Amino acid sequence: MNEHEPVIIGALRTPVGKRGGRLRQWHPVDLLGETLHQLVERTGIDPADLDDVIVGCVLQWGPQHGNLGRHAVLAAGLPESVPAVTIDRQCGSGQQAVSFAVHGVRAGAYQLVIGAGVESMSQAPLPPSFKPGEPLGPQYSPRELARYQDNPLLPQGVSSELMNQRFGLGREMLDAFAVRSHQRAAAAAQAGRFQEQLVWLTEEPADPDSPVVAADEGVRANSDPAKMAALRPVFAADGATTAANSSQISDGAAALLIASRAYAERHGLQPRARFVSTAVAAADPVIQFTAVLDSTRKALKEAGLGIGDIDLFEVNEAFAGVPLMFQREFGILDDRLNVNGGSVAIGHPPGSTGARMLTDLLCELERRGSRYGLQTICEASGTANTTIIERLDPGSRP
Repeated sequence: MNEHEPVIIGALRTPVGKRGGRLRQWHPVDLLGETLHQLVERTGIDPADLDDVIVGCVLQWGPQHGNLGRHAVLAAGLPESVPAVTIDRQCGSGQQAVSFAVHGVRAGAYQLVIGAGVESMSQAPLPPSFKPGEPLGPQYSPRELARYQDNPLLPQGVSSELMNQRFGLGREMLDAFAVRSHQRAAAAAQAGRFQEQLVWLTEEPADPDSPVVAADEGVRANSDPAKMAALRPVFAADGATTAANSSQISDGAAALLIASRAYAERHGLQPRARFVSTAVAAADPVIQFTAVLDSTRKALKEAGLGIGDIDLFEVNEAFAGVPLMFQREFGILDDRLNVNGGSVAIGHPPGSTGARMLTDLLCELERRGSRYGLQTICEASGTANTTIIERLDPGSRP
């Protein structure tokens, strides 16, 4: 047995709410805190054994500043001895939090750790760059902008149109993918595929008798292709990216409990999956989205696997063009890609999406009895994360 091999013991996520929707009253600290509380409770671990809690969050100001992760640990009622840290790798923050947890276990620094993510886009003020037509924000320095003065850096929405042009992704393709995302997410919800992974919440945090939120709020079971086709492009008059074929602005949290093989063995915990490889890559910061191709190649090389070995793929739907670009580049079959929908339908709280996707991927591998799953997320300024996991049969040993 490789005693430092990191394995997944548990994974939970909240339903994803629309901005200003059913989760709008939840402080992000409490949104994650309740997720952590239920993760610990359902897995039955001794929370005092947690070596760390690593949390992804992007909009780290207002209610989300000041090391949100530590506040969530305290709000969850976990022992005061449990440390926490908050990180930002933009849309891949939740996935990166899990990767850092994995790296810590492999290094022998952790035996039991949580990788998580949270974002309340209802409560955290949105930056100007989230609005079409607005200039880049103050995080872009004069020297950085000067480096790219001949080929200027752009907001992500504008960059999506560059991606569409480069990879030949037309409006009909993007809209059809968006419809498919909603249809698949609706079918998965109706079939109860998300239920075991969900943390049920009430609309009013302080009132347990208020209506229960037990489903992703943004999914439209009856998306109308005609209405979708009538929408105007958002970022270019002759463009293809619209509000309907882009990810939704959302609220949500997710968390995964990761242990070393040795800790799981000693404490009678059943590993559900092992981490085969993790990779991060960076590419063109102008087009911004192509690094998912590079990080995927790196993760496959580290794992000693080919693209044909992967049973299920999760590619974040920041814009519908991203998974379509990925699918075209690697020749992925439709029935292996985002099989239960993605961020176009479910929503995209950027700090938590990576942990939410990994939770979805794990549960779907288990439901199908499949072996390998690959997840990748594009991130602002041209970086990307990729993770490959292998489902473990109950009672399996290395």
